[in-house]
Parts: sequence; structure tokens; C-alpha cells
Amino acid sequence: MDIKTATALRRLRLVSAPEAVSFLILLVCSVLKRTTDFNAVPVMGAVHGVLFILYVIFWADAWNRAKWPLKTGLLYFVLSVLPTGGFFAERKLRREAEDAVIAARARKEGVVNA
Repeated sequence: MDIKTATALRRLRLVSAPEAVSFLILLVCSVLKRTTDFNAVPVMGAVHGVLFILYVIFWADAWNRAKWPLKTGLLYFVLSVLPTGGFFAERKLRREAEDAVIAARARKEGVVNA
């Protein structure tokens, strides 16, 4: 894995958890708006919107650079529209990065020819 691909995956991983948190907070704000006089939906909507747009941009870049199959690319996109999906995406991307580091070290040490 080259440095640009690793960077794209890292950016996607770093924005996925905050995007999921903002989605959950937005859902709570929506409920509070309808049940109380508290209305933070415009603010949280804007915050979540910015994070979601960043997620989609970083997702497209990561998909392009990592050459994911269609199934993997769509999985990461679907996870972005689920309320807690960003947490699962972050965990899966972290594992993928750790596996790439292990494979690179094994190649460097001559353990495998992968």
C-alpha cells in the first residue's frame, strides 16, 4: 500500500466516528425539538452535514485509491447513512490499516512474497 492510499484510508477512518456521533446527536436534537422547546437542529444539522460531506469526499478518494471491489465501496457508503455505521466503518478501516502494516513488515523481512 502506498502512502497516498494509506493517507486516504486514514482520513476516512478519522472522519467516520465524528460523523456517526454527529448523526446520533442530531437524532437526539430532533426528538428534543418535538418534545421540548429546545431546538439545536439547525446547528447540529449543519455540523452533521459538513461531516457527512467530508465522509463522502474521503470515501470516494479512498475507494479510488484502494481499488476496493464494488461490494466493499458500497458497504462503506451504506455505513455512512446508518446512525451507528460510522463506528463500524472506523473499526473495519483500522483493522485494514493494521493488516497492511503487518503485511508490509512481513514483506520487508522477507517472510512472504505478498
